[in-house]
Amino acid sequence: MSQLSVKHLLGIKDLTPKDIELILETAGQFKEVINRPIKKVPSLRDVTIANVFFENSTRTRLSFELAQKRLSADTINFSAAASSVKKGETLLDTVNNILAMKVDMIVMRHASVGAPHFLAKHINANIVNAGDGTHEHPTQALLDSFSIQEKLGSVAGRKVCIFGDILHSRVALSNIFALQKQGAEVMVCGPSTLIPKFIGDLGVKVEFDLRKALLWCDVANVLRIQLERQTIKYFPTLREYSQYYGINKQLLDSLNKEIVIMHPGPINRGVELSSDVADSGHSIILDQVENGVAVRMAVLYLLAGNK
Repeated sequence: MSQLSVKHLLGIKDLTPKDIELILETAGQFKEVINRPIKKVPSLRDVTIANVFFENSTRTRLSFELAQKRLSADTINFSAAASSVKKGETLLDTVNNILAMKVDMIVMRHASVGAPHFLAKHINANIVNAGDGTHEHPTQALLDSFSIQEKLGSVAGRKVCIFGDILHSRVALSNIFALQKQGAEVMVCGPSTLIPKFIGDLGVKVEFDLRKALLWCDVANVLRIQLERQTIKYFPTLREYSQYYGINKQLLDSLNKEIVIMHPGPINRGVELSSDVADSGHSIILDQVENGVAVRMAVLYLLAGNK
């Protein structure tokens, strides 16, 4: 198999295990490229990509832009804050105007769930979902899987626990789908108010005790509290959250086992992770950032060949 079964990357839910395997294998080849003295390849030299971000982003946007430059693509960057969206222009009109400039691919982040799926039904360009509301963030899940595979040799058979604000996280859902399709066991852990009511229907274990979850898992993927998405209080204070669900070095040392620590960023240091954990030998957080460029290069490259 040398091409994806999909024209767009809208979510991990749409990918087959073979698709995921192909993306991670291709990412491994691109990781070798970005560690060479000359980091650029001409793979997408005739492709134009528009980064259309309707929500703020630092890591994801920079990672996509760097991936595009490494592949020699032409890029244009669109920010809703300084666009005609503020004048009332619709999403479809905005994108159609961008496409009229002969753009081949759209990388889009939007606050509304399903926005990239809506566009996929109305335009011909390839679409990469860089996050839609609280739904999915597929490239983050792919880079997380790549990082686990790189660190532990494989994802299959591993026990991965996702900690924190599961309710508001698009990273959690994409990770659950990706990990399960690769044969991992998945658990979620956090306050009951931040765990979706029916998440057990997805085949994941649910645990409310931090220590028990850490004793169970090989990999801890720790999410931040997404206060910007919360309209009501889900717990009394950040200090109390940190006391019950914050991971610190003293706790990790007391477990008498090795656990890989991951975080999609940005980290709220002193809340979900202490600095001595985030910067410790347990952590592969900076590896995730590096791997994000290689994985996004792989996604863009494979989609560009799949018109």
